[in-house]
Amino acid sequence: MSTHTVKSAQGTVIQDPPIARFLFSDTRMAAFWLVVRVLLGWQWLSSGWGKVQNPAWMDGSGEALRGFWERAVTIPETGRPPISFDWYRDFIQSLLNSEAYTWFAPMIAIGEVLVGIALIIGAFVGIAAFFGAFMNWNFIMAGTASSNALLALAALFLILAWKIAGWYGVDRFLLPRLGTPWRNVEADVTPTTAKQTS
Repeated sequence: MSTHTVKSAQGTVIQDPPIARFLFSDTRMAAFWLVVRVLLGWQWLSSGWGKVQNPAWMDGSGEALRGFWERAVTIPETGRPPISFDWYRDFIQSLLNSEAYTWFAPMIAIGEVLVGIALIIGAFVGIAAFFGAFMNWNFIMAGTASSNALLALAALFLILAWKIAGWYGVDRFLLPRLGTPWRNVEADVTPTTAKQTS
């Protein structure tokens, strides 16, 4: 099997395999990523909106998050603790001790809403998906499996597809203005700069 390389002044660029280019860089897949993006965004928006409307998350007491963290750090007499890693349990305990839940709870609620909106409208899809995956990872580390693993997997795929995931959305117009334009890669590959290697 051979790989296609492109020589440039900055170095050698090894092109992705055809299946990866099709899935993550070809605008023919943009409609698929639109569906994934909107479904994932709706999950974040509905979860965050429920928290934003809940005083236990937004009134400054952080009561809902404090309860979650307290359950997560409690080691039952029998069975496995919700948090498997001691370092992460110590981290959550330090947040509890410093009463960080008072400001952390509203930040999580608003963050979930913002991630949801960004994914739905297709603005900074790769960045929004990263923050969504990061929240999913933290929820999993704190012992809440639920749908977090599946949502994190979808977010990771959106991160890989960041160039086309927002093609039917704001990114199509926003990213080129920020210096991240889409362009036809084949137009940049000339016989003098491309070579086939094995």
